[in-house]
Amino acid sequence: MYHLTGVTKCYRDGGDVVRALDGIGLYVEDGGTLVLQGPPGGGRSTLLRILAGLERPTHGSVELDGTDLATVTESRLARIRTESIGLLGPGPDAGLVTGLTARQNVSSALVPLRLHPADRWELAGDALDEVGLSGHMDFLPGELDAQARRRAALARALVKRPTALLADRPTAGLPAAARAEFTELLARLWSERRLTCVIATEDDALARRAPRRVTLARGTVTTAGNGDPQGAGAARPAPWCASGGAR
Repeated sequence: MYHLTGVTKCYRDGGDVVRALDGIGLYVEDGGTLVLQGPPGGGRSTLLRILAGLERPTHGSVELDGTDLATVTESRLARIRTESIGLLGPGPDAGLVTGLTARQNVSSALVPLRLHPADRWELAGDALDEVGLSGHMDFLPGELDAQARRRAALARALVKRPTALLADRPTAGLPAAARAEFTELLARLWSERRLTCVIATEDDALARRAPRRVTLARGTVTTAGNGDPQGAGAARPAPWCASGGAR
C-alpha cells in the first residue's frame, strides 16, 4: 500500500528552483493498480523515482506499507528497495545487462538477498516461465526481440516477489501487436499476484485496463478516471521550496 501526502519535489535549474511535483496526494491500496498519464515533463517519472525510493521528496511523506520512505535511513531504504519494490524501467532493453543471458539477468536481482546460487537459478527459471520465456532462458538480450527483452526485464523485477511493482512506460516502442500482448501479460500478473502497481504510460489501451488512473501535469494531479472513488487524492498546496531545494 502506498499513501502519499503533500509530496513536493524541487530541483535547481541554474539560479531558479523548479517544482517537479507540487503537493501530490495519492493512495494505492494493497493489490491496487494505478496508471499515471500526462504530458512529458508533467512529473510522472519523478513520482515513480520517489515511489521507488531512488529519490526523496523535498516535502511530504511517502508511506509504503506504513514506512515513510522520505524519512528512513539510507540503509533501511536500500533494504526496502531490495526486498519490496520491483522496478521495470523504460527503454528497449529495460536495463538488462547485455553480456548476461536472460536467466543470468533475472538471477542477478536475487544476489542482494543472499540466496544460495542454486535457489537463485531455480527462481529465475520460474520467473521467466511465468512471463512466457521458458524457451529463451539462455538467450542474450541482443538475441531477443523487443517484447521478449521487456518480458525478461519484467521477470527480473518480479523474481524477488515484491509487494510493489513500478513500471515506467512499459509498452513504449513496441509494435501494436506486441503492446497488446504485453498489456495482457501485465494485467494478468497484477490480478494474479495482487501486486500494488503504479505504471506511468502514454499508452491509452494499457491505461484503460487499469482500475484507476490519474493525469499529472505541471507536477499536480489534474484529473482522475476509471471510476476512482477517491479522486486519486487531489493535490494540496505545499510550502514553497527553500532556495536550495532542501528538505
